[in-house]
Amino acid sequence: MQCPIDGTSLVIADRSGVEIDYCPKCRGVWLDRGELDKIIDRSLSDMAPPAAAPRGRDDGYRGGDHRDDRKRKSRGSFLGELFDF
Repeated sequence: MQCPIDGTSLVIADRSGVEIDYCPKCRGVWLDRGELDKIIDRSLSDMAPPAAAPRGRDDGYRGGDHRDDRKRKSRGSFLGELFDF
């Protein structure tokens, strides 16, 4: 098979059981139908599960977080929010 870009003969490489056609000159890569899906499926199965999020302090320390001390706004109309001084 010839490279559609520069006419060089494509090289076939086997990567994890998937045949990939590539051009050694322009480095273009061509995949047959379904090969991209196979590559994606295999790369997802090789990925490690995401690490658990670190746990925050749970000893009652608020650390200067004063969000609860603010005056709470009542839900008003759009004009009420727009002209809230």
